[in-house]
Amino acid sequence: MCEYCHKTKKRTEEEYKSLTNRLSRIEGQIRGIKGMVERDAYCPDILIQVSAVTAALNAFNKELLSSHIRTCVADDIRDGKDEIIDELVATLQKLMK
Repeated sequence: MCEYCHKTKKRTEEEYKSLTNRLSRIEGQIRGIKGMVERDAYCPDILIQVSAVTAALNAFNKELLSSHIRTCVADDIRDGKDEIIDELVATLQKLMK
């Protein structure tokens, strides 16, 4: 388990809806890809759909990261909790693998 997994964040209703709607669309795309495999769809067609899911996940990450920086990171820095910077750097390094 990671060092920061015990933390939680209360999200606004708008943020919650936006994130869960994105995830629901991604979930639907994944089910669509599974269906394509089950129907023996042509490989390049599947790959294009996988690329679309990757882009959707990246957009989700960007939205979540932006919110995290604007709220959690900014609040902790204001409160003198500079260790949040190390957490952010570690998170960014994991995202850039």
